[in-house]
Amino acid sequence: MASWDDVRGIALGLPGAVEEDNGRTRSWRVGARAFAWERLLRRGERERLGDRAPEGPALGLRTAGPDVVDALVAARPGVFFTVAGYGVHPMVLAHVERASVEDLEEALTEAWWCRAPRRLREELRGC
Repeated sequence: MASWDDVRGIALGLPGAVEEDNGRTRSWRVGARAFAWERLLRRGERERLGDRAPEGPALGLRTAGPDVVDALVAARPGVFFTVAGYGVHPMVLAHVERASVEDLEEALTEAWWCRAPRRLREELRGC
């Protein structure tokens, strides 16, 4: 299973990605646009999720749209989830410790792809 060190390594391995740490949570950006972030769950969210809630923060990820959120949650409900308000936005949450490294590589790369400028997307593609 994956770890936050895996998240950090994968995110920073993407072209132009940088990490920001505000002293409480970290986010990963490409340019000025966040593609992934640590998301602290509120008490009510933790109560509603119960045993499905991660011990620490969840990994927030940008997606191409709400339909992608639905597909991720349906395909991997033990890893991907939403909380009130997230399902209508192009964002999904992930339980890092239940994810495989492959899950994270795919999700972080897709999140980066949604936010990266064209020249960096072409660099990743090798064009």
